[in-house]
Amino acid sequence: MFGRWAREARLSFARLPSSVPGIARAPDRPVHAIRDIWPGNPDHGALLVSGAARFEGRNISLHAHDWEYADLAPATRDWLQGFTWLRDLRALGSDEARLYARSIVGSWLDQPPIDPLVLNAPATGARLASWLGHFDFFAASASEAFRQKVMDRLLVEGRLISIMLPLAEEGWRNLTALKGLLAVAVAIPSQTGFLQRFYRYLEQELDRLILPDGTLRERSPQAQMEAARELAEISVFMRMAQLAPSEKVQNALARICPVLRALRHGDGSLALFHGSKEHDDRQIDRIIQYGARQRLLASSMPDGGFWRISAGKALLFVDGASPAAAPYDGNAHAAPLALEFSHGRQRLFVNCGAASSGMWKKALRETAAHSSLVVEETSCCDFAPSGAIARRPAHVTLTHQSQDGAHWVDGQHDGWYPGFGASWRRRLYLGPTGEDLRGEECLDGERRVAFALRFHLHPSVQAELAPDGDEVLMHAGGMIWRFRQEGGALSLERSVYAGGEKPVASHQIVIRPLTVEAMSASAESDTDTKQTSTGNAEAGRTPDSETVAASQADAVTDAGSDTPADALPPSGSAAPALPEQPAKVESVPARQVMQWVMERVPE
Repeated sequence: MFGRWAREARLSFARLPSSVPGIARAPDRPVHAIRDIWPGNPDHGALLVSGAARFEGRNISLHAHDWEYADLAPATRDWLQGFTWLRDLRALGSDEARLYARSIVGSWLDQPPIDPLVLNAPATGARLASWLGHFDFFAASASEAFRQKVMDRLLVEGRLISIMLPLAEEGWRNLTALKGLLAVAVAIPSQTGFLQRFYRYLEQELDRLILPDGTLRERSPQAQMEAARELAEISVFMRMAQLAPSEKVQNALARICPVLRALRHGDGSLALFHGSKEHDDRQIDRIIQYGARQRLLASSMPDGGFWRISAGKALLFVDGASPAAAPYDGNAHAAPLALEFSHGRQRLFVNCGAASSGMWKKALRETAAHSSLVVEETSCCDFAPSGAIARRPAHVTLTHQSQDGAHWVDGQHDGWYPGFGASWRRRLYLGPTGEDLRGEECLDGERRVAFALRFHLHPSVQAELAPDGDEVLMHAGGMIWRFRQEGGALSLERSVYAGGEKPVASHQIVIRPLTVEAMSASAESDTDTKQTSTGNAEAGRTPDSETVAASQADAVTDAGSDTPADALPPSGSAAPALPEQPAKVESVPARQVMQWVMERVPE
C-alpha cells in the first residue's frame, strides 16, 4: 500500500511543469541532436496533411482535440500516440508538412500529462524519440516559446518513464520505452539520473527478453525484427551523442540479428509465425545493417524452437515448439508444427499472417489459419479474454536429421488430447534439390475423429484442382508444382492472406478423411490393383511406377506404423532411404494416416 502511494506521489511530482519554482528547467533545444534513421513514406505524409493516418491498410481520422482515441484498438492508439508517423511528413518535405507536424505536436502539448495519455511507457518512449528525432524538422524554425514548451514536455514525460521503471514484462516494446528515456537523457544531459536508470534497466530487460540462442521469448519473427530495430536505434543514438558504446547492446544485437536473418524467406521478408507480417525486405536489410557488423546466419534456433531447413533453392520453416510462455504470449498463435515452404523468391505454402486487433487478430491466431492440421474444427490452444493462451499442448517435440543433402523432420504434439484423446505426428522429407517435399500425417487416438489438413497458398500462386480430384496443379514464379495425396479427400478452397498491408483473397489445399463409402470403394480399388500387380509379376512383367507407388501407400495404410514420410514417391522415382528412425510408438485403438507429395513438374 505504501509503495503504491509513494509511486503515485512521484508520478504527481514528475508532472509538475518547469515553471514551478525549484523544478529544473529544460534547455530550449536539445544539447545533443539526434535524428530518426528510418525512411518515411511521402504518400502517407500527404494523407496526414489531409487529416488522416494510414495504419495496417486503412485510413484513420486524426483527432487533434482528443488524443485518447478511446474508440480505437490499443495497438492503433499506441501507434498514433507514438508519433512515429512524423517520418512520413518529413519524407513529404513540404512547408505544409512541416507546419502540420508543428501543429499536431502542439495539440498534444495542449493536453495535460495525465493517464491514460502518458502512463503507457512504450508509447511514451516512441513519442519522445520521434519528437527528438524530428526536432530539426518541425521545431527548429519555430518560436522560442514553442521550442521551450516542447523541451519542457520532453522532460516531464522522461521523468514519468524513469519513475515507472522497472516495467512489467511486455516483450520488445519495453525497449521502446527505454529508447525514449535515452533520447531525453541525450537531449538534456543535466538530468544525469535518466542515463543511469537507462543503463541499469536496459541490462535487466535484455537478460529476461533474449533466449540463449538469440531468439526473443515471444518466439515471433516480427518481435525479433522490432527488437533488432529498437536496439539498432539505441546504438545509433549513443553514437550521435558520443557516448561510449554499450557492450551489452552490441552483444544483444550480435545475437538477435543472425536469428532475424534466419527467419526470412528467399524474398528477404519474414516468415509468418506468431503475429508476424512479411514487411519490406529493404527495411529488414536496413535494420540488420545498422544492428550487426557481420552478416551471420543463425545455424540453429534450439531455444526458440524454429527449424529452418535449406535444400537447393528451397526453404522449409517448421514451428517446433509450444507457443511462448506467459507473459510473452499475447500475440502467440495456436500453431505448433505449422510449416511454410518457399522456392527462391516464391512463397508457396504459407501461414495466413496476423492482425493487430479485433476479430481478424483472433481468427488469424487459430490453428486453421496455418499450414497445419485441425481436429474437429478446434484449435490446439485456447485463448483467454486477455489474449493470453489459456490452454496449450503439454508436449511438443521435433527432431531433424539430414543425409546426403536430404532432410527428415519428425514432430509430434498432444494439443487435442484433452478434448479428443488424439495426438498428431507430422513427418516431413525435403529432397536434396529442394523440389520434392513430402509428408506423412498421423493421428493416434482413442477413436476416429474428423480433421482437416490445410496448406494455405500465397496469393501469387495460381492453383487448380484436377478434374478427377486427385491432384492440385500450381503455377507460381514461372514454375509448375504438383500436389497429390493418399489416404484422404482432396479439395481446393478459399483462404485469406494477411501477411501484407491488408488481407487479400487466396486459396488453400485441404485434405479431409474419406467417408465410409469412399473408403470402401478405395479398398475395392486397392484389391483390384494388388491382384493386377500379382498377375503382372506372375507373367514376368514389371509393374509401372504408379502401381509401385500405390502398393507402397497400401503398405503404409495397412501397417499403420512408422513407415517413412516419403512412402509416396513422385512418378518415376524411387523412395529414398531414411536414416534409422526412433522406436515405434505404442499402438492405440484408432490411427488415421495420410501421405502427401509436393513436387516441381519438369519443364
